[in-house]
Amino acid sequence: MSAALAAAVLVAAPASAQQPAPIGRYVAMGDSYTAGPLVPIQTGKPVGCLRSTNNYPALVAKGLAVTTAQDVSCSGATTADLAGPQRTGLGTNAAQLDALGPDVSLVTLGIGGNDIGFVSIIADCATRSPLRPGGAACRDHFTSTGADELAARVDATAPKIAAALAEITERAPQARVLLVGYPALLPDTGPGCFPVVPFSAGDVDYLRGVEKKLNAMLAEQAAAAGADYVDTYTPSIGHDMCAAHGTRWVEGLIPTSPAAPAHPNAAGMRGMADAVLGALAPSSNVA
Repeated sequence: MSAALAAAVLVAAPASAQQPAPIGRYVAMGDSYTAGPLVPIQTGKPVGCLRSTNNYPALVAKGLAVTTAQDVSCSGATTADLAGPQRTGLGTNAAQLDALGPDVSLVTLGIGGNDIGFVSIIADCATRSPLRPGGAACRDHFTSTGADELAARVDATAPKIAAALAEITERAPQARVLLVGYPALLPDTGPGCFPVVPFSAGDVDYLRGVEKKLNAMLAEQAAAAGADYVDTYTPSIGHDMCAAHGTRWVEGLIPTSPAAPAHPNAAGMRGMADAVLGALAPSSNVA
């Protein structure tokens, strides 16, 4: 739901439904797409988690009547780092699940990309794809055995997501839980923008499919767990790495705005926050 549509819904709603119940405690968990590496201003401990004061959890907290907000997201996190400490180059992040408790009324979780190897996939494809700009060297590499290795990684991540959501429900039984998907990294249609983003048309099509499969898996696991899935892909269409500076929500491999390569910039974090707020807007049952 766009910010404008969400606002229209709120204006049209009865007075009793205009304001959600106050949120007692909000906990944000996740990886770098939650933390906001290099998006100004970096804050929090450990420094190696690279959290931003303008990441989507911070913007969501500002947009709601939050009594207490705690952001324990950390760049590089996998599902394993939810239940155990995560070592970074600059300090160790405590197990993210340890931030939960019975007083928590809202949880957002953005995780799964590092479980399938987002960073290594992008680096590998950026090396292989330019060697065959008319082909699909990256796709061929990941399907060389006759099976799709990245599709298998997504499938293998599904039970890890399910386990994480079950643990969240056990530790914060009163909380509304939102599982946040990933924004569009590449154009939703077409060949991409080689060589600015160095993926051939064939590899753009393949990688776009991988991200859509990941988001679809997250949506399925959220539904199975009774959690809400937040679609950040749809509102980010047209704001991918190939979009113009100023329109782009996700920076390319050579960023032109403060953000890590292939990660949301400040505008992207605003867009993701709007998607989360839009998912919360129709409901007043967050207590």
